Amino acid sequence: MKAIVQDAYGSADLLRLRDIDRPVPGADEVLVSVRAAGVGPEVWHLMTGRPYVARVALGVRKPKNPVRGWDGAGRVEAVGAKVTDFKPGDEVFGNCEGSYAEYARAKAAKLAHKPANLTFEEAAALPVSGMTALQALSGKARPTPGQRVLVIGASGGVGTYAVQLATMYGAEVTGVCGPGSADYVRSQGAAHILDYTHEDITDTPHRYDIIIDNAGLRPLPVLRRALTPRGTLVIVGGEGGTGFFGGMSRELRAVLLSPFISQNLRNLISIARREDLLTLKDLAEKGQITPVVDRTYPLAEAAAAIRHLESGHPRGKLVVTV
Repeated sequence: MKAIVQDAYGSADLLRLRDIDRPVPGADEVLVSVRAAGVGPEVWHLMTGRPYVARVALGVRKPKNPVRGWDGAGRVEAVGAKVTDFKPGDEVFGNCEGSYAEYARAKAAKLAHKPANLTFEEAAALPVSGMTALQALSGKARPTPGQRVLVIGASGGVGTYAVQLATMYGAEVTGVCGPGSADYVRSQGAAHILDYTHEDITDTPHRYDIIIDNAGLRPLPVLRRALTPRGTLVIVGGEGGTGFFGGMSRELRAVLLSPFISQNLRNLISIARREDLLTLKDLAEKGQITPVVDRTYPLAEAAAAIRHLESGHPRGKLVVTV
């Protein structure tokens, strides 16, 4: 089978389309014939091995799994002996590590049946970004009607879903984005726009009940000044920071500080869970959330897709088609 393979950590220049053996599913796994796979920051982290502390799990000297890709959508080709929820021919979406390939193995517990009203490309844009937004807006961070929610990085994959979900919950949403994405973010449900090229989040008199920070660059004191005295900040992912810890150092400071102040400071690293996939499936089929695919690339051009992610500001999600 053909797959996008990377033998060492580094840039997209190291990605190669190769013929490799088709994977064999384990007892609790599903073999998916991949039709489409998402392109997001998680793939960049896998490719570069950064922050370096992540290599404890990814592989210290080189990737444990050389095939890139993290989420996807396709049809079930075969199932392991213990799998009872899926059968060959089922259309599925979810976490398929190594999804930039014609076939990928996936844990059955990290898959769900594809929303009936979505294409494979749309379904591939949903798992990682959708689950991250859903988990960010949960617990104390789930908005109630009328609360003010600020979404930083509102035009990206996670930000698009965060805007849609917060609006669905009845919040008054402000999206932070560049000037070229203002109309797009409004179309997703944002009531207000902050252009980060001309405005800071503390420039307005408004304070926010919830802040979802997808960009990972603003200092913690700045974020806290934009938050209400008992507001909730959710820092998503580990962007920015040093090469070793990335943005995790800022997240750690937030978690350590939170018990001593009235504000609730959280960090979030999304975990693939079938219950969340089922929630997203239900919301998508009801039309309450809609995946947005900025651009698609054929499998052979996966490196170009990642370069677009690195150098541009995709609206919604980039997708690799197989």
